[in-house]
Amino acid sequence: MIVFLLAYVGLNYLGQGNEPTISYTEFSRQVAAGNVTKIYSKGDAIQGQLRSARANPEGGGNYTRFKTQRPAFADDRLWHNLTAHGVTVTARPVVQERSLWSNVLMSLIPIAVLVVVWLIVARRLGGALPGAGGLFGRRAPPKPVGLRPGHERTTFLDVAGIDEVKGELDDVVDFLEHPDVYRRMGAKLPRGVLLAGPPGTGKTLLARAVAGEAGVPFFSASASEFIEMIVGVGASRVRELFAEARKVAPSIIFIDEIDTIGRARAGGASMSGHDEREQTLNQILTEMDGFSGSEGVIVIAATNRADILDPALTRPGRFDRVVNVAPPDRAGRESILRIHTRDIPLSGDVDLAQMARVTPGMTGADLANLANEAALLAVKRKQEQVTAADMSEALEKVQLGAERTLVMPEEDRRRTAYHESGHALLGMLQPGADPVRKITIVPRGRALGVTMSTPEVERYAHSEEYLRGRIIGALGGMAAEDVVYGVVTTGAENDLEQVTNIARGMVARWGMSERVGRLSALPSDAQQAYGLSAAPQTLDVIDTEMRRIVDACYEEACAKLRDHRDQLDALALALLDQETLEEADAYRIAGIPRLTKDGDA
Repeated sequence: MIVFLLAYVGLNYLGQGNEPTISYTEFSRQVAAGNVTKIYSKGDAIQGQLRSARANPEGGGNYTRFKTQRPAFADDRLWHNLTAHGVTVTARPVVQERSLWSNVLMSLIPIAVLVVVWLIVARRLGGALPGAGGLFGRRAPPKPVGLRPGHERTTFLDVAGIDEVKGELDDVVDFLEHPDVYRRMGAKLPRGVLLAGPPGTGKTLLARAVAGEAGVPFFSASASEFIEMIVGVGASRVRELFAEARKVAPSIIFIDEIDTIGRARAGGASMSGHDEREQTLNQILTEMDGFSGSEGVIVIAATNRADILDPALTRPGRFDRVVNVAPPDRAGRESILRIHTRDIPLSGDVDLAQMARVTPGMTGADLANLANEAALLAVKRKQEQVTAADMSEALEKVQLGAERTLVMPEEDRRRTAYHESGHALLGMLQPGADPVRKITIVPRGRALGVTMSTPEVERYAHSEEYLRGRIIGALGGMAAEDVVYGVVTTGAENDLEQVTNIARGMVARWGMSERVGRLSALPSDAQQAYGLSAAPQTLDVIDTEMRRIVDACYEEACAKLRDHRDQLDALALALLDQETLEEADAYRIAGIPRLTKDGDA
């Protein structure tokens, strides 16, 4: 708006004189007074100049040059009067108008202002201007990372807990180091390696380690960087990235979260004709295995959702290998903890092997966060070393959340103690159940109390008996409130969610119901759209069977708690007194021997 206002002012006022327009009567009076020296006429329009300045009767100060308009009905013998008073009639305008070049220049001012504003905005955004090559500026070409002078390279020594995955990548490193050996045998360089696995399992770290081991340039990009509002920018950036990688081949391109642009393409065309995401994906497919080729460039991509990737992306010749990166086992967790505590002074009572045992399912990122939280606690307590207590409290904070300073009424506190005691006691009594590690009624996160149970060894397959034991243990809090108080509160919300997921899996996915049968009636990906993958009659049967299993488990939980009421009361009173019970104290108070489980469900 401001630009066009300036243009309007410039075009209409700048470059023009301040000659006033006077009345024809005033003009005639000045001619009669002999004060007009020359005029120029074009039709009835008259421009003129006075011998001496006069005040404008219509206001506006003195003037010497003027404009006026002769009325069509005037019959005043103008030529005779002009001649009589010695007025010169000129052939050139007295008042000079703006030249053609001035008009052109004034017209270009708005465009110049827009260009300057555009350049300033683009520079502030830190990138090139959109369009083919930036139009007015070029985007800085991608540069390899991690191999700068003095920069410490990431190698396989920095990766732990996923040895089988490193083994699959060893030959990629060997190919990059000794390409001639493979070429003589007729073997081709793998085009792409897809790292699939949950978040935090070390996919990005693995890609950097491959580049560090091979000593080749490493280009890193996130898939979301290719997506822009302007169509064609993503494909242009892909071409530029591969072109730079080919210049320094052999090299590695790492694309994180490739499912952002690599989702399976729909059959119908989009409303805009050509979708920017699909254009970017098509360009990646072409660069990896098209006419242009990408000799010497390996593409390593990471994703949490390999199941939704386009088949053209995962076929041989593009991503030749799909490497599943799973959370580490117990030995892997111990190795990861040792790596992340290399620079942390540990007290003699810290047992990393024990910490690995009580952290099943945690990824490398979780364990790194655990070590860092323990170090932060030690600094806050002004300690010289990280102790076992720091590690234990850091684990609780990572898994359960920070402690809350919540003042509960005594009745609610007592009810919470019985609720957690019910969970713990059933976990101790149930054959094959995961051992109870800690019981607390200190509020953490959204929970008023927590019972921590973790397995002795890794479990990769669960039996029906074990899953029923999980349901009984999860219902223990509600059952304890029912047995002791005869009422049920909202404290079991999270427990019921866990129970529902286990029961649904038993009935609809794992074939543990005679009525539903040995089939996957409701796959896991259909739980988000419950009811789309099974007939209505099957869904009714699933609901009925889920209720039957949960009701039977609840009755068993209540019966066990009634039979062991003294142990339940003992645990609850100890919690009210101490607020937190460690594993050994909990088993001792309950009077139940702590048996070492063989891990076989």
